Amino acid sequence: MKFIQLVGKYGYLIYKTFAKPDSWRMFFRQYIREMEKQGIGSLAITIIISIFIGSAITMQMVLNTDSPLLPKYVTGLTTRETILLEFSSTILCLILAGKVGSNIASEIGTMRITEQIDAMDIMGVNSANYLILPRITAFVTVVPFLVMFSMFFGILGGYLVASMTGIIAVDDYVYGIQYTFKPFYIVYSLVKSVIFAYIISSVSAFYGYYVKGGALEVGKASTDAVVKSSILVLLFNVILTDLLLM
Repeated sequence: MKFIQLVGKYGYLIYKTFAKPDSWRMFFRQYIREMEKQGIGSLAITIIISIFIGSAITMQMVLNTDSPLLPKYVTGLTTRETILLEFSSTILCLILAGKVGSNIASEIGTMRITEQIDAMDIMGVNSANYLILPRITAFVTVVPFLVMFSMFFGILGGYLVASMTGIIAVDDYVYGIQYTFKPFYIVYSLVKSVIFAYIISSVSAFYGYYVKGGALEVGKASTDAVVKSSILVLLFNVILTDLLLM
């Protein structure tokens, strides 16, 4: 029964959120601000993590595929598939859930406990639409671009390891990156990233919007938002993989 109530509250919040904005000018102003905060603010960590993960995957593949029965280009091939299919979409979104999701939940939760949301409702403003819609649309917009940056820098990280350490010939790595490349894998990752971005932003906003109490409850709501959105991301990762690849 509690789960049904939770789903009902979430559905009602989303219904209020996706209403027509009272002021399109104000919406776009908020939308641009959120894109800058969520996108540019997450670009540095996306690049750094992707380079290090790409480097680590390449080194591990060299160690685990060191066999005369396997061609050398398998390292580049496996690195590319790992980054494109899972890391740049799923793992990156889990990282962003901790960064952006907790920020959304804590911001909206703070506004709730300081009664700013109640004041909006009293004035007749659709607080859910005003606060949540720009955050969801901005995050859904910027995440696919972050995923593409992650793909590029993840593969670049492997290339840098190959060129700087010599654990694998650069030509073999590049050939593996190009070998039997399927462009649909990029589409698959981008589709997943859009859905994951919506899950993270909407679930985080939900927990922040309905928080009750004080600062302690805001922290708990932020934690719950990250945990629940991460679980849903992993669940939908399995579902989308079955639907799009199997």
